[in-house]
Amino acid sequence: MGPHMERVKIAIIGQGRSGRDIHGAFLKKEENVYFEVVAVVEADESRRKRAEEEYPGCTGYSDYRELFGREDIKLVVNATYSEMHYAITKDLLQHHFHVLVEKPFARNYYECCDLINTARENGVVVAVFQQTFFAPYYLAAKEVADSGKLGDIKQVSIRFNGLARRWDWQTLQKKMGGSVYNTGPHPLGIALGFLDFDKETQVAFSKLDMALTSGDAEDYAKIVLTAPGRPVVDVEINSTDAFSDYNIKLQGSRGTYQSTPQSYKMKYIIEGENPPQPVIEESLQDAEGLPIYCQEDLKVHEETGSFSGTAFDVGTRSLYENLYAVLTKGAPLTVKSEDVAKIVRVIEYVHGETPLEVRY
Repeated sequence: MGPHMERVKIAIIGQGRSGRDIHGAFLKKEENVYFEVVAVVEADESRRKRAEEEYPGCTGYSDYRELFGREDIKLVVNATYSEMHYAITKDLLQHHFHVLVEKPFARNYYECCDLINTARENGVVVAVFQQTFFAPYYLAAKEVADSGKLGDIKQVSIRFNGLARRWDWQTLQKKMGGSVYNTGPHPLGIALGFLDFDKETQVAFSKLDMALTSGDAEDYAKIVLTAPGRPVVDVEINSTDAFSDYNIKLQGSRGTYQSTPQSYKMKYIIEGENPPQPVIEESLQDAEGLPIYCQEDLKVHEETGSFSGTAFDVGTRSLYENLYAVLTKGAPLTVKSEDVAKIVRVIEYVHGETPLEVRY
């Protein structure tokens, strides 16, 4: 960005963990040369006053509708509660603001499509903050899968697991809580990415359950996706797994790749280095006629490496950089809203397939 290029004026709705600690944290950094926060909307007075101090020159509002009429604001970040995303985003789009909405995009596929259509009708952009698509560990795994190094990818396993419990609003169905709406857009986004967002993607299996949560929304989810001619993609979002040692595992016809957000390891064979073994129908035996099992020393190759940056730093910066290019140069969105709608379609489906009792 050149010294004479103007920053895009931006408003943030919400000063919770996302609005303040993710979006705000980036927008306050020196590396943010793209956007200037000129307004913050926050119903809580103490949070609102703190925001006015943290963003010099910004105006605090208690209601997002007070933004209407501010022609200097080009982009609004919608970091409200999940169940508010749809209605507030639609209202903003209809008032000709570009909107970056936090995940989940909306409650269901219809709402996502309605927001996409509303943006188009009003000549504005609706983008979704799914910064994991820019995370170095995802991009590296996708590159390996697409490279053919592991041959034909048979299965992709994605784990967003741990041993932890929650008791906040994210545990309540009435707040669109639960691990699938909250965490799920990230692993399910990765899953659909490995399926290239194939329109014929199906949920082959899903189960939602409760283990450690204090609320009535799931903190255990198993979701298996596939599409014709594509790998099986096995997704877990699980609060009861104390020994999860990877986020992404690729199993291909020539080997395995496994990674955490910090590092990866890979073991694979190269075609031609291990000549085909002829099929032997008779029982295998050694030179003395004793039964033996198939044994050989495959020639394998191993690689390890580490990643610099995470979804929260590199990912956030990259998403905002792309959004700036979209708003100022007409570049395409890297994270297409139509693709994010497909993520929500999966979320909607699995909640319909294994509904939990509403208790609050």
